Amino acid sequence: MKKQVRTTFTDRRQDSMEAKQKLLDKLKAAPKADDPEVIARRAEREAAAKAREERQAERARLKAEEQERQAAQALADAEAAYAAEHADRLAREADDQARAERAVADMAAMKEKRDKRYAARKAR
Repeated sequence: MKKQVRTTFTDRRQDSMEAKQKLLDKLKAAPKADDPEVIARRAEREAAAKAREERQAERARLKAEEQERQAAQALADAEAAYAAEHADRLAREADDQARAERAVADMAAMKEKRDKRYAARKAR
């Protein structure tokens, strides 16, 4: 069967009016705001929204706690690194000081040996 083509202005106008009427009928048939089903669905949506907000708040709290823990860990790591560096620097300074003292003692010993040789030569 061939579909009839309705191309006249009155046909298009009639189709438009029928479509608008169907939309109005659909809107009128929709449940009202005081309908128990609408109230129940609204309560479900509100409960879901409240639960979602609570989950988001819990995630935000956990994230903040994790950031605080990481900050504290980073601070402790930095303090430990500083303490290790400070101890290493003190050890190097002590080593340098001991090396300098040994060098002075060695020079004094060399001078004493040289003075003894000189005195022995003069005594001959």
